[in-house]
Amino acid sequence: MGDVLAGIHATWEFETDAVLIRFERGIRAPKLFQSLRERRIPHEALASVTLSPGKRGTVVLHAVPRAGADPLMEAAAGQLKEGSDPYRLVLPADRETLAEYYADELRALLGPEAAEPANRFLVAAPEGPLQFKAYDGKASFDNGQVAFRWFWTGASSAKWKAGDQTFSVRELSGVEWRSPDVFDGYLRLLRRGHAGDMQPAQADQDPAAVVFGLGYGPVHESLPFAAAVLAAVRAADAAPVPVGAVAAGRRDPADIAERIRHLGELHQAGLVTDEEFAAKKAELLAEL
Repeated sequence: MGDVLAGIHATWEFETDAVLIRFERGIRAPKLFQSLRERRIPHEALASVTLSPGKRGTVVLHAVPRAGADPLMEAAAGQLKEGSDPYRLVLPADRETLAEYYADELRALLGPEAAEPANRFLVAAPEGPLQFKAYDGKASFDNGQVAFRWFWTGASSAKWKAGDQTFSVRELSGVEWRSPDVFDGYLRLLRRGHAGDMQPAQADQDPAAVVFGLGYGPVHESLPFAAAVLAAVRAADAAPVPVGAVAAGRRDPADIAERIRHLGELHQAGLVTDEEFAAKKAELLAEL
């Protein structure tokens, strides 16, 4: 198709096999759009296309993704506000006829698989940001490992006792993201071999989670992060384990040594009892 349809906060370019969405980075554009910058949505990733009246003299062209096709929308799990939905293109009402034309063109390109959930991600995960500050710690991701570094001012005693955390994507089964726009938002890593009842119910007590607060871990930072981690986890699931790879459950000795050193500091400061120190040190040494 190759045509371009410019709307409010985004422009859609219609390619032969995909829709290329370029998001505005102006001060009025949603911060999530500014963070995403550009996304390529293959036609096979779409479930349907609708056109409906919008607010204040606008119409909305909405390309609905298939379940399981986009790691961003999978991580969001329906929590995005309408104005931050990257699949909605808001247009002035006088472009309704043109929008209807493109909606019809897209619908004609959808195949029979559109009605079915996707069995793999068809849309690339956002490239960044790959780090952000939550209320109780800093989260970072390098495509192979997720690291949590706790803040003295926000982290619970349970997290301090556990020490800073590093997780290989191969240790994870998924990601749970609860929007910072609601009370008690958090990002939790779901670990293999840890059923729901084996992880603390409260995110502020879970060393595999960071909690959000006002101004900490906003949607435009934490959601792309969650999507990137989720995509890496699924990719690791699909990839064979390299020959000679470290056995599952083993950690980097340098990381273990750092955590033991940190635990010793907490012990000396009186934040960890003798019994807790001995038990946790033995647990860490067992991971070598």
